[in-house]
Amino acid sequence: MSDEVLALDGIRRSFKQAGATLDVLRGATATVRAGELVALVGPSGAGKSTLLHIAGLLERADAGEVRIAGTPVMKLGDGDRTALRRDKIGFVYQFHHLLPEFSAEENIVLPQMIAGVSRGQARQRAQELLGLVGLAQRASHRPAQLSGGEQQRVAIARALANRPKVLIADEPTGNLDLHTAESVFAMFKELVRGQAFGALVATHNLDLAHRMDRVLEMRDGLLVEQ
Repeated sequence: MSDEVLALDGIRRSFKQAGATLDVLRGATATVRAGELVALVGPSGAGKSTLLHIAGLLERADAGEVRIAGTPVMKLGDGDRTALRRDKIGFVYQFHHLLPEFSAEENIVLPQMIAGVSRGQARQRAQELLGLVGLAQRASHRPAQLSGGEQQRVAIARALANRPKVLIADEPTGNLDLHTAESVFAMFKELVRGQAFGALVATHNLDLAHRMDRVLEMRDGLLVEQ
């Protein structure tokens, strides 16, 4: 479909462990569409992180196909995969991974300049995004001067800096207290709707998961919709 931003088709991934083969993904299949928030759940060790790495083009599958905004990636070389990851995919992790020596604004400017955007345009985009996440007045603050929730909001803004089609999030509220997690999730959901990207979000918080549009459970190397 034209609004499909991420497709995983028959993804397989195995690892050698102590002389044996461990089949982590056995044909996982799923799609995420623009404006859609999809939860990924399952016990630790089920393969969620492996799936996210493959969906985010950080790791190659052994078999199957990944499509990012309609582009098949399995046969792409490293350079093309890097460009696609930079331009079409955003990442948010449990820990914010902001550069401590740079301000909130500068943390959002940097990935844009790496992508070839001028400093002036990058600053304008950074200011726009900080406004969207409610931190316009904190643009000059460094990460250490921000609360945990504010740091994660900046991390989400940074993930959206290059206008990705799909956002991959791994426990994005896992380090936050309940009240702050609720606030960040509400903002995140509003951004997905308003900016029309798709999001695949791994979480152990089942209450949060069931408030997303769909829930995919990792079970025996496959994705099962709840």
